[in-house]
Amino acid sequence: MLCTVDENAGFCWGVVRAVNYAEKELDNVGKLYCLGEIIHNPIEIERLKKRGLEIISTNDLKSISRTKVLVRAHGEPPLTYELAAANKVELIDATCPIVKKVQEKIKNFFEDGYQIIIFGKEEHPEVIGLNGVCENKAIIIKSDKEADTVNLLKKNVLFSQTTMDKHGFKSIVNILTEKVKKKEFCSQVELLVNDTICHSVSDRETQLKEFAKNNDTIIFVSGKNSSNGKMLFEICARSNPQTYFIEEISEIKMEWFDGKEKTGITGATSTPKWVIEEVKKYILEKVLQPFN
Repeated sequence: MLCTVDENAGFCWGVVRAVNYAEKELDNVGKLYCLGEIIHNPIEIERLKKRGLEIISTNDLKSISRTKVLVRAHGEPPLTYELAAANKVELIDATCPIVKKVQEKIKNFFEDGYQIIIFGKEEHPEVIGLNGVCENKAIIIKSDKEADTVNLLKKNVLFSQTTMDKHGFKSIVNILTEKVKKKEFCSQVELLVNDTICHSVSDRETQLKEFAKNNDTIIFVSGKNSSNGKMLFEICARSNPQTYFIEEISEIKMEWFDGKEKTGITGATSTPKWVIEEVKKYILEKVLQPFN
């Protein structure tokens, strides 16, 4: 029986960058605060906690001072930077450059009088940051149904959370475009579209589909709170119904491999490669060995 790791699995470069920032500071000082979970993967978070990383909230900035705090790849709204400055907190800004660029674009369009529409999840930390740069006045939608209820103004611009599904974004674009064509509003309505989905996420869709089809069983490794993980898992599951989502090795079940010849292991862009390799080692030693 073959067991193969997806060569495209592992951290996206934005997450790698944030973890590198954290590890460098931990190497130098041995302790570092981080605003929220640095990534949505409990195993990696636990590893960094053992090295001295401490997760805090934005409210905690009011009670600490003269220390360093990491801004994770998701980014933060302007209020966070204001609180840090007021309390003499030094921010190590590990915001993903792609997210930072989206923030800048939204801010510029908002200042030019555009209504900001964001395809994303309102509670997601990246979206909170994106909404923050336009004074929390963005319209945030995550479904076709919500898109259909948007009241378009004279000037509108659409963005996306960087980890959303490109097919979902395309559907939102079609719905909003049709609303303009139907002349539900005045003829001067403008709708600009900015596809801000990260290519390291969207490009994996095609790769994942092929990987899932080429294996009998897929083990998908991800933190349960990872938005990216949920989206990529669904892509795998549509291509191969024998796809199983796990956060920890203890969740693996022997019956998943009965009668199967090829097992593939992959994961979210927030799943470290070393965790995926540990899953492979476990499967080879504890699960597949009895079949050999």
